[in-house]
Amino acid sequence: MRDAFGGIVNIVIIVVFLVIVSGYLAFNVNYTKAFRVKNKIITAIEQYEGNCSVINGACDQAITNYMREIGYSIENNFKIEGYDTCRNGYCIQKIDASSNTDPSIVLEGGNKVYYKVVTVIYIDIPIINKIMPYLKVFQVTGTTKVIETTR
Repeated sequence: MRDAFGGIVNIVIIVVFLVIVSGYLAFNVNYTKAFRVKNKIITAIEQYEGNCSVINGACDQAITNYMREIGYSIENNFKIEGYDTCRNGYCIQKIDASSNTDPSIVLEGGNKVYYKVVTVIYIDIPIINKIMPYLKVFQVTGTTKVIETTR
């Protein structure tokens, strides 16, 4: 009887270890995808000078194609409070740089804005989701350089 109990305990320890390791690896893969998508969105916003709010525009198509290329996907009902544009697992917020009090941002005339970008890490592992149902979404944030706009 003692040997049977020891074997079951060993199997449980091995299964728990495998679940933790596979969850950690899944998180790292999805974090890398979210980080790469955030960087691509920031680059696209800077390249198109902030004209990314048009659905199916050149900027939106570049972002969507890149997301499809690396396999980044999220539920369509994703939304963060206070962000202007939320779609396909990312949100963009336009911030007026002239109202910013950050001394590292140098303003010399003109209308200046920058954009805050948020992408999410979404892991859909049934066992983990049953244990921790509210820890599905983690966020990766970043900001663009200051962009001069014409109003």
